[in-house]
Amino acid sequence: MKKEELVHFHILLVQFKNYCEKNSFSGNFSKYEVLDISPYQVHRSKEEHKHAIFVLAAELAASLAAQNRAIPLGLKTIRLDARKQT
Repeated sequence: MKKEELVHFHILLVQFKNYCEKNSFSGNFSKYEVLDISPYQVHRSKEEHKHAIFVLAAELAASLAAQNRAIPLGLKTIRLDARKQT
């Protein structure tokens, strides 16, 4: 991916993290926060953004899986454990 695409994806993941926090999907994002990188810091390197994306995505997935919560996606709801789809 190009750096611009990574920055856009980083923004999307941060927005999803904020959505989860506002809607009581509590999670531990300490590893991401330690990185001290924002998607709006476009002067940071491509590798820093890529690392932040992987860390944030892993923490989001782990937090949601630990709570066994479903993610609303339009008309369908997908359970994270993939056993049941409604």
